[in-house]
Amino acid sequence: MFAVHLLSFYFSKLQEDQIKKVDRYLYAMRLSDDQLADISARFRQEMEKGLSNESNATAAVKMLPTHVYSTPDGSEKGEFLALDLGGSKFKVLQVKVSEDRKGKVQMESETFPIPEEFLNGRGTELFEHVAESLKSFLRKHHINHTRKALGFTFSFPCAQSKIDEGVLLSWSKNFKARGVQGNNVVQLLRKAIQKVGDVDVDVLAMVNDTVGAMMTCGYDDQNCEVGVIIGTGTNACYIEEMRHIDLVEGDEGRMCINTEWGAFGDDGVLDDFITSFDREIDAASINPGKQLFEKMVSGMYMGELVRLILLKMAKKGLLFRGQVSDALRTKGTFQTKHICLIEQYKGGLENTKEILEDLGLNPSEDDCIAVQHVCTIVSFRSANLVAAALAAILTRIRENKKLKTLRTTVGVDGTVYRTHPQYPKRLHKVVRHLVPDCHVRFVLSESGSAKGAAMVTAVAQRLASQRKEIDDTLAAFALSPTQLQEVKAKMRVELERGLKKDSHPTASVKMLPTYVYRTPDGTERGKYLALDLGGTNFRVLVVKIRTGMRNSVRMYNKIYAIPLEIMQGTGEELFDHIVQCISDFLDYMGMKNTRLPLGFTFSFPCNQTGIDKGDLVCWTKGFKATECEGYDVVDMLREAIKRRNEFDLDIVAIVNDTVGTMMTCAYEDPKCQIGLIAGTGSNVCYMEEMKNIEFVEGDEGQMCVNTEWGGFGANDNIEDIRTRYDREVDGGSLNPGKQRFEKMTSGMYLGEIVRRILIDLTKHGLLFRGRITERLKTKGIFETKFLSQIESDRLALLQVRSILQHLGLDSTCDDSIIVKEVCGAVSRRAAQLCGAGMAAVVDKIRENRGLDNLEITVGVDGTLYKLHPHFSTILKDTVRELAPNCKVDFILSEDGSGKGAALITAVAQQHYTDKQEPH
Repeated sequence: MFAVHLLSFYFSKLQEDQIKKVDRYLYAMRLSDDQLADISARFRQEMEKGLSNESNATAAVKMLPTHVYSTPDGSEKGEFLALDLGGSKFKVLQVKVSEDRKGKVQMESETFPIPEEFLNGRGTELFEHVAESLKSFLRKHHINHTRKALGFTFSFPCAQSKIDEGVLLSWSKNFKARGVQGNNVVQLLRKAIQKVGDVDVDVLAMVNDTVGAMMTCGYDDQNCEVGVIIGTGTNACYIEEMRHIDLVEGDEGRMCINTEWGAFGDDGVLDDFITSFDREIDAASINPGKQLFEKMVSGMYMGELVRLILLKMAKKGLLFRGQVSDALRTKGTFQTKHICLIEQYKGGLENTKEILEDLGLNPSEDDCIAVQHVCTIVSFRSANLVAAALAAILTRIRENKKLKTLRTTVGVDGTVYRTHPQYPKRLHKVVRHLVPDCHVRFVLSESGSAKGAAMVTAVAQRLASQRKEIDDTLAAFALSPTQLQEVKAKMRVELERGLKKDSHPTASVKMLPTYVYRTPDGTERGKYLALDLGGTNFRVLVVKIRTGMRNSVRMYNKIYAIPLEIMQGTGEELFDHIVQCISDFLDYMGMKNTRLPLGFTFSFPCNQTGIDKGDLVCWTKGFKATECEGYDVVDMLREAIKRRNEFDLDIVAIVNDTVGTMMTCAYEDPKCQIGLIAGTGSNVCYMEEMKNIEFVEGDEGQMCVNTEWGGFGANDNIEDIRTRYDREVDGGSLNPGKQRFEKMTSGMYLGEIVRRILIDLTKHGLLFRGRITERLKTKGIFETKFLSQIESDRLALLQVRSILQHLGLDSTCDDSIIVKEVCGAVSRRAAQLCGAGMAAVVDKIRENRGLDNLEITVGVDGTLYKLHPHFSTILKDTVRELAPNCKVDFILSEDGSGKGAALITAVAQQHYTDKQEPH
């Protein structure tokens, strides 16, 4: 029994001694945690270099754009062909993808050899051999009846400017075919197919084998956003944010990047980790100084690395009693497959002895243990280096997504990963150790990269089909210059019709007189009370104007809510609520006993027969109070004040918010003679010649006309540009058939138009994986402020996704891009329509005054104009294009229409004082 223990101790001691001996000799190959973290950080820097326009040309890690924008989402369907060229053999496949995903992917494949003369001959002959083999496969499987889409896996570094183009940068893996480097390999394949003849295929996509592995795994696991190859060669790809890829135009969305990490270290950044053995391997290779990381990691070199180490150790007397065989001296005799056999859990030592004997050696037991440990160190270093680089990629993805913890899947392929008994376990363990904040699932690419090429082709076909559907949907919102000119001309006709006595009653643009005869001239002064009612909030203000000085207005105000039940109750309840708010404000200001002139901003269409008389034409913006339409709202306010019987007010003027905006801005800029509201509602007012306002007495001077252009289209004259979404929104509104122009241009409705488009696209499976949430079904859930936020240039797609998640919509990156496009199409049309209407107004003013050229200022207010990132620019551009003889400046009304109401009251008081003074 003691003898058994002694033998066991002796064997353990022997094993330990052999391991220590190898460890001392190969100390430079054993990498600590700190060293791995350092390598990972260096790889991060190399990625940054490769992604940057400025440094890409000199970067070792090329970070090549693949123009693969999306991984499979499960809706792919159809039959596809795939070619896989990347080694001494190539494969042709037919891949059938079922629509329901339950039938999985069916494949038929055939492998064809590539004779040595094609590897080293002319490129045209290589591609003709591939085309002949493809033709043979099609005939054998009776496929060539209908045109098939083909995906081409080409496992060499290529520069791609689109998905179906790839210019070979350099051959690797023993390929040396002439006339291919620097040329588009897809074009070479197409020419070869054409020359061979009778092959009806369409080469839709070219991908790297790494991308193919990612796409293959991505079909079964939609979290897969990294692909890694660890085989004859090594490489990785991952999904990067477009905004970080300088080499490609566009900031929206994501694209797969082929890192070409095999070249990591070619610029010297790994020199302190490269051993003398690595340098010898590199010097003897067909591409010295290139692909240094690959030469430390991949199956093509790992066996040769072990052979060199064993040879040197033997020469130093550390192995095989100093004996060296001819086979051990011969390059290529020790292969990576031998490492896999030697490192097997059971039978590893027996395999070692057999392999060494085949090499003409006579190994002892301790030689076999030592050789086994050499293989372990070489393969473990490979796993460590891959783990360090992969950790850098995973950290980048996590930071791109601004996540504390990343959950993702890595698709892996390659003979080393597949056949080495311990490599996967080691790799996984080191990766998890290096990036504990990344929960990584590793999936073996079962069907290789050729299936991935078919999946890329399927995705490309799906995206092209979806793109067409989305483009067709949004095309209805794209207005041509001709259409905009027509809108301008039709608006001009309605402006004229609204001003004429005979056509005024039937005009869709009502052209309501405001009895405001001029804009402020700077002589206004006094203290005024102002009311501002135009939405769910009601404002009461005291405005103090000091004479002789512009910009000398001081204001005090308080905002009160108008509850929905008041908005849609009786008129008496509404005005009693307004008076209660005024009473509270006067108490707050200590002004209950002060009788001030009052201006009432009332932002709804009114027929005015005087500055202090206004009959409500119709409610808009969600108001529905009864017994108001057709009544004078000034009288209704006076009656409510009497009922309260607490104070008395001198109501001098009722004004529209548009007019208030114009007056506010005109106080700063005397050239301001137009007011525009682009917010919850949409409207314009401007100074018209009295002689053109046929239904108001007097031909001298000017008067501000409130166009109420929101009603434009009520006589069906813009039906050609209204979409079915506009009609749906109109049909579901409180006032169907009315305010059609406003429903296409104002903040109250744009979000709802977007919501209906999103529902439609989701129904067609183009958004949110075809799932319509209950929240998305809720009318009004998509507020117009979301358009402004989503379209902000400063907002990354991650933030867009968070806005959509807030709405209960679980969106992908692709979804976010489409939602942004929809918002852009709807808001762009709104701005262009406002611009076309404004062009009609400024051209009318120019012609009124008999001018060749007009310089004029527009005062603007409204959340859409103020907050939307592009609305104002598109509006101005449209006006410039449609009214080239008018120089139009736009200034923002900082103080709102309340200040305007006070200024109108001041101007009105002056006007009537002037009229009463004897001349």
